[in-house]
Amino acid sequence: MSLSTQAIGHARLHQLVQTHQLKALMTIIRDQNTPRGDFVFYSDRVIRLLVEEGLNYLPVVSKEVITPMGVPFQGVAFEGRICGVSIMRAGESMEQGLRDVCTSVRIGKVLIQRDERTAQPKLYYSKLPKDIADRWVLLLDPMLATGGSAMKCIEVLLEAGVKEERILFINLICSPEGALAMLEQFPKLQIITAEIDEGMDEQKFILPGLGDFGDRYFGTED
Repeated sequence: MSLSTQAIGHARLHQLVQTHQLKALMTIIRDQNTPRGDFVFYSDRVIRLLVEEGLNYLPVVSKEVITPMGVPFQGVAFEGRICGVSIMRAGESMEQGLRDVCTSVRIGKVLIQRDERTAQPKLYYSKLPKDIADRWVLLLDPMLATGGSAMKCIEVLLEAGVKEERILFINLICSPEGALAMLEQFPKLQIITAEIDEGMDEQKFILPGLGDFGDRYFGTED
């Protein structure tokens, strides 16, 4: 069984339903000729879909309300509070999509970069909500290649008191290698992604991928 097949069939790796709409949006943002304005617009649409899907994995409790017709309605309400944590810099592109869905949501930031001496991910900056240990965390990063930065960020969250089962990793495109490595290291983590790609090249770039997401989104390409 290929790594891609293993990833697609994993119980804690949730891929968006592969509708025609999603495929069309992903085709646009993968195209190297897509102008930046269109790349940002259509990426934001996919991010919104991902956040909406991520909320489906949060627990709820029963709640009764009275409709304007004076009739009781048996519904549900989210159990507990949430926050977002973006992995800088590309993860910051996903913050507005979270704010569009969850008003007044708190968002923390973590900066992790590769240490040139050790080749390992290193924490450079972390600013998290003070009560993050009591919240469900939507971890935001559009591209998951090896998973090194994301796994380091999860370690930061765990050290801050966040329960592993309360972390949802929201991601646009992942490699099967990175996704499976994360799920193996963190057995209670869940990943919500738009698409699972074929793999990585020798330089650990996702294939077919879409290039450097942060550069294309923020307009800092060479």
